[in-house]
Amino acid sequence: MNYKETLDWMFTQLPMYQTQGATAYKEDITNTVLLANHLGNPEQRLRCIHVAGTNGKGSTSHLLASVLQEAGYRVGLYTSPHLKDYRERIKVNGTPIPEAYVCEFITRNKSFFETNALSFFEMSVGLAFEYFAAAKTDINIIEVGMGGRLDSTNIITPLISVITNIGLDHTAFLGNTPESIAFEKAGIIKPNIPVVIGEYIPETKPVFLSKAKETNSEIYFASDLVGATYPSALLGDYQVQNKKTVVQTLNVLTAKNLISVSETDIKTGFLNVIQNTGLLGRWQQLGTNPKIICDTAHNAHGLKIVLNQIQNENFNQLHIVLGVVNDKNLDDILPLFPKKAKYYFCKPNIPRGLETEILKKEAAQFGLLGETYVSVSNAYQDAMKNATPDDFIYVGGSTFVVAEIL
Repeated sequence: MNYKETLDWMFTQLPMYQTQGATAYKEDITNTVLLANHLGNPEQRLRCIHVAGTNGKGSTSHLLASVLQEAGYRVGLYTSPHLKDYRERIKVNGTPIPEAYVCEFITRNKSFFETNALSFFEMSVGLAFEYFAAAKTDINIIEVGMGGRLDSTNIITPLISVITNIGLDHTAFLGNTPESIAFEKAGIIKPNIPVVIGEYIPETKPVFLSKAKETNSEIYFASDLVGATYPSALLGDYQVQNKKTVVQTLNVLTAKNLISVSETDIKTGFLNVIQNTGLLGRWQQLGTNPKIICDTAHNAHGLKIVLNQIQNENFNQLHIVLGVVNDKNLDDILPLFPKKAKYYFCKPNIPRGLETEILKKEAAQFGLLGETYVSVSNAYQDAMKNATPDDFIYVGGSTFVVAEIL
């Protein structure tokens, strides 16, 4: 199979949370252990940093990778989901995995995948671990897919575990209280392995402390320990806390002589994060006059910060291109959006996309008014056509909406 045929097979033959949602979620990591054994346990040859959290785990992972690259390390970076190309998920020093490697891996293991009914995500994790081992990386940043305790990535024993924050998202799988979600995320804390917590609230701190005590893990709360940080190419207001989390993580690893990173490496790593890692869609500016910003924030915790940042911008009229997936709790996110804006409702082009008429009807109950469009690109084009140079266009609501305009 060529690359396109390989991807088509991966996307359509196996459960894929990105497109299908609930039916792709597995309740345990048995299959991942099975696959790792089949591949000769490449994860056991990797030095890893494991990153979980409701929001910010992607940015935190990319910032960590960028700093470590600046320090001269060969860095594997595994993240999800991808925006434009599957290979974004698996990079070494910012370079995506070769198409040929993806094809060869799938072809070589296809019968095993089919026999054991492995999911899309399980396959991808196995591919990442094998590729990083083959590429002889020095250190690897492994981002959790969803949750932590039962996530496929949780077969690793990392140098350090990182949990960015806890918000209400994926509640159908992780529970609908901060405590229950924190419990799932805390599942990545391993015996005698230190853990850094980015942000906490009164409900989640005891959960983290309890788990760390159980595993005899040193625990560090970055928000209490790190003051000012350094400027970054990532300009979203929410990056302030992510940067503190990264600094604390690097401080712990350096103190334990597990890595060697200088203050200069951190400064340049923060500034060069986009060119070093290729990160997309985080308060990303796509145009000026009118200013156009896209952002992948997609739950209340993330959207609240982004929408507040928009209100601090100077503009005449606000245009919002909005689309969501069908498992979002609209009652949580729609009240956060400003009534004084023109809305362009659209549906991301995946099976999980919420129909535009439903979104328009629900939004109207919160005083958010606008038109529906047959595609994200049509909505975006109309927003650009209607906006004057003094206006502001925001594109978001879902990672998959942003992916369609990049």
